[in-house]
Amino acid sequence: VQLVESGGGLVQAGGSKRLSCAASGSIFRTHDMAWYRQVPGKQRDLVAAITSGGTTNYADSVKGRFTISRDNPKNTVYLQMNSLKPEDTAVYYCKLTYVSNGLGYWGQGTQVTVSS
Repeated sequence: VQLVESGGGLVQAGGSKRLSCAASGSIFRTHDMAWYRQVPGKQRDLVAAITSGGTTNYADSVKGRFTISRDNPKNTVYLQMNSLKPEDTAVYYCKLTYVSNGLGYWGQGTQVTVSS
């Protein structure tokens, strides 16, 4: 399984960005997908997750500003980020997790920088 993120870059505070993560390879139907983010020297934290059935979960810090969605036929997950803040600056990683055995795969990450 390969995961490729795109959509990162520089944005001003208050702006928006949409991240995409396309999965390819031998992908089983039932899998959860999620976005994490990490800043240097800190752990990788969950930002948002979406199950195979479409149930979503968000970190408190992004509730009301970020929206996760998925396109199952395209094996793609999206993260729409609105009202961005400088503290949202991080490398954003996509993760695919198989429900059957918990096996997870990570993308290479995409940098998002929010300027004040």
